[in-house]
Amino acid sequence: MTDPTPRLLPWSSHDGKPCYLAGDGTGYVSRAADRIEAEQLGAAVELIEEARAVLAGRRWTPGEIHLLAVNLAAALADVHRVAESRGARLVVPDYEGAPGDEDDEGNNGEGDRGGHDCHDGRQGDGRGPQLPAEAFG
Repeated sequence: MTDPTPRLLPWSSHDGKPCYLAGDGTGYVSRAADRIEAEQLGAAVELIEEARAVLAGRRWTPGEIHLLAVNLAAALADVHRVAESRGARLVVPDYEGAPGDEDDEGNNGEGDRGGHDCHDGRQGDGRGPQLPAEAFG
């Protein structure tokens, strides 16, 4: 059976347009896309490590920082594309109480906790993840 959602592939056409694949995810092109996505994610991990090393050294030229920023932007674009492709193919469960669903009393299915939950279970302040102070020296 063919998946009704076309897969966004990890490459673009020669004129920069996104490429999609319709299929069941078992063919040659799907396997090639899986391999390229894995390579892109692996390259991003390596670049993160390199960026941390460069920034920790606190001695860089403007050219080095520019090159690092260009490479980080390219890796981020690749990772975003992988996330977009994989997210579009996720099966969304259909159940009551999902975040954003409201019941008859106007509750949103998240109980009376309020605020935002951080990944460690603490209540968040809505500002998103915070960088540690040592990241800034």
